[in-house]
Amino acid sequence: MHAMILPARGERLQYVERPDPVPGPGEVRVKISACGVCRTDLHVVDGELPNIAYPIVPGHEVVGRIDALGHGISEALLGTRVGVPWLGSTCGHCPYCREGKENLCDNPIFTGYTRDGGFATHLVADARYCFPLGEHGEDVELAPLLCAGLIGWRSLVMAGRGRKLGIYGFGAAGHIAAQMARWQERDVYAFTRTGDVEAQRLALSLGACWAGASEDRPPVELDAAIIYAPAGPLVPLALRALRKGGRVVCAGIHMSDIPSFPYSILWGERQIVSVANLTRQDGTDFLKSAAKAGVRTHVTVFPLDQANEALSLLRDGQLVGAAVLKP
Repeated sequence: MHAMILPARGERLQYVERPDPVPGPGEVRVKISACGVCRTDLHVVDGELPNIAYPIVPGHEVVGRIDALGHGISEALLGTRVGVPWLGSTCGHCPYCREGKENLCDNPIFTGYTRDGGFATHLVADARYCFPLGEHGEDVELAPLLCAGLIGWRSLVMAGRGRKLGIYGFGAAGHIAAQMARWQERDVYAFTRTGDVEAQRLALSLGACWAGASEDRPPVELDAAIIYAPAGPLVPLALRALRKGGRVVCAGIHMSDIPSFPYSILWGERQIVSVANLTRQDGTDFLKSAAKAGVRTHVTVFPLDQANEALSLLRDGQLVGAAVLKP
């Protein structure tokens, strides 16, 4: 197999050849056909997440077919097209797992962070945490659904049922969440980097009723706002755009510090909440809903050995939609 490995914090990924991985009990090996490039991968590469054991293969928006089985896995699964998400496994016995909140598990395994991920030709995954994808849709278009879509869905649910929804950061997750929100008959207000005309055009083409810079005030008070960009200063900006009783949902795994702000923009029972990871039920619910909604991802495809270039474009805000690696 071939993989893009991260040898140490802040270094460039290296294209290497490795022995093919062997699945253990309860595991499957997946021959990868596409892997999305997520902002969380940047946080891994840049060392912004704790306790990374190097070397590591990033990537957790994986689409491929099962080509080898560990002990206890039915042979009927050979050849099945599956998606491998960020949540690679959970302990099953901590208080959160017992309460049905496996996204908060005390001892989780994360694809592309605490176990090797999808910037490769093959990976091994826990069969219980793979999603069957069926045969409809192109692999490269499905890949961003495995994290950008899943987190977009979970954040949309946490935003509540308000009609007027602000989306701050209109990248991979934002452009998927916007389509789901329009399917739910919500009004979408898209906020982008100043001068990012391409992202604003994409937002409007996907049904947003307004698009502007993050510093702009929308033409209406928002019922809720979701922040996908990892920028703490967006929190007080979003609070100022909310109606009383509204909610700001911070959807990233990492965010820069939130600056101080006057209590008056939080008062009125406004709320700030965060989204942590996902559950398998999130995946099941989202994939069914995305198919009904006819979600289409806007992707730019890169060869596997150009993962560094894709990450650089993402870091610099030069991508519209999502980047996907194709081995």
